Amino acid sequence: MSRRTPADAELAHRLGRRSLLGVAAGATAAALLGAAAPDASAHGGPNGGPLLPPGRLGIQLYTLRDKVAALGFDKVFAELEAYGYDEVEYAGYTQGSAGPITLARLKRLTRDHGLRGIGSHVGYYDDNNPNAYTFAQNLTKVLDDAQALGLKHIGTASGPFRHGSTVDAWKRAAEDFNTYGAAARARGMKFYQHNHAEEFSFATDRPDVRLYDVLLAETDPDLVYLEMDVYWAYVGQYRFGRRVDGTPDTFDPLRYVLRHPDRYPLFHVKDGEHDETARDGYRMVDVGDGDIDYRGFLNAVTRTHGGRRDHHWQVEHDQPIVDAFTTARRSAAHLHALRRRGR
Repeated sequence: MSRRTPADAELAHRLGRRSLLGVAAGATAAALLGAAAPDASAHGGPNGGPLLPPGRLGIQLYTLRDKVAALGFDKVFAELEAYGYDEVEYAGYTQGSAGPITLARLKRLTRDHGLRGIGSHVGYYDDNNPNAYTFAQNLTKVLDDAQALGLKHIGTASGPFRHGSTVDAWKRAAEDFNTYGAAARARGMKFYQHNHAEEFSFATDRPDVRLYDVLLAETDPDLVYLEMDVYWAYVGQYRFGRRVDGTPDTFDPLRYVLRHPDRYPLFHVKDGEHDETARDGYRMVDVGDGDIDYRGFLNAVTRTHGGRRDHHWQVEHDQPIVDAFTTARRSAAHLHALRRRGR
């Protein structure tokens, strides 16, 4: 029979306190969404101004990876400028067959097209390669490059699975992230982690503990931030809405944000069409073509504390698509067209 250690008791206290906070946050989320529920346009009434905060629409350049590799950053940025984007989140600093490019030129091209570099994705670790361009292997170089580009955020889209899927393994990953966060903060940047669906699974040694909750409980909120990928969070809700024993344990992605609004400076906006025949419960589509209620989500988040928080919204489509420019254009048009619901 296993024995509870003091560390187990401390984690249980943190998670239990977060559950209590979650009840209050749930009420807050319900109140915000409830207040936003009536769709004035459906009743012929006027809607308010743009829902998307001005200057906050970005795109994760992984969406346009094929275009960047074939055409280069200059031509891709020209298209994004025409579509009304304000920011870009880098997914590497090379441009394939378009030729070599320096960080100084990349920064200049970004600025010349009226864009801001808001963040960048870098690998968490590669334990088979001591020279890998990752946080674990090359932290100083990663931060040097981000600083050269003038980034405010530098993060990873790698899941915190380096040490395994147990509670203790994620505590070790949290220690790693705290280290990276402290180093980034010393450079005037914020370190962040971008989720996929598996972060919302349960610990292999504690099937009553959701791994994402361990990450939140064990990382320093002043050092480690989160970039919620809204699509993958809803996939996680679909896939891991029950514990290993089959009992329901659902969560609402929005409640995580409303419970810790200062920890989510960045969001990935990608859409999905619900499909019960798909493993993930959704099929990824262009923003506006799916079932995720981005108007409700944006409305609730931007109304938190009067909408003064520094949130940034990055379009992304990370699966193969017919034409990335079309996806970028249509997604931007949909988000710019969203209006606050009339009162």
